[in-house]
Amino acid sequence: MLFDMDGVLFDSMPNHAYAWSHAMTQFGLEMTTYEAYLHEGRTGSGTINILAQRYWGRDATEEEIERIYAAKSEVFNTRPEPKPMPGAFEALTAAKERGCKIVLVTGSAQISLLQRLEEHYPGFFRQELMVTGFDVKHGKPHPEPYLMGLQKAGVKAEEAIVVENAPLGVESAHRAGIFTIAANTGPLEDHLLKDAGADIVVSGMQYVASLLKSM
Repeated sequence: MLFDMDGVLFDSMPNHAYAWSHAMTQFGLEMTTYEAYLHEGRTGSGTINILAQRYWGRDATEEEIERIYAAKSEVFNTRPEPKPMPGAFEALTAAKERGCKIVLVTGSAQISLLQRLEEHYPGFFRQELMVTGFDVKHGKPHPEPYLMGLQKAGVKAEEAIVVENAPLGVESAHRAGIFTIAANTGPLEDHLLKDAGADIVVSGMQYVASLLKSM
């Protein structure tokens, strides 16, 4: 089973949305918190370039991307520590009890969150079964992150299940040919997840846990 992180394992998306919306104004860019949820799953550079094209008419330079992402990370790190998502531990436990390999597939490059996985979910994740924003050339919605996750797990698409919460992540998994459960843990409408290719849409990780226990 392949799990996204932000909005699935940690209730961290409010912090990301706040950080994007507040940091961008330093550079003459604007992003609402709602739009931040729509871009969830992209690499930082991908998100920055969407705004750069909108407001500057060009892609940001590597130096600009580095400065902008550093500013976003600085704001993010001032926010309260995000809590584990309710139901996530139970979902991971259900997957493990079924004998599933558990793979992390996240667009995040926030070191602080990656380090907290072992603290809150001890024994579930191994470094060699993680795909992060550091690993991929093409972020979500490109299928590369989930195709890389399949490769690391040594399984075929039809043998896997993805748990996602964001339209771009759902699209990435769908394009990789993987059955996708969307846990809507944010403010977006359910149809955005369904339209992106989710096979099942539920209202939280508690429902994902129940599904996995009944499968």
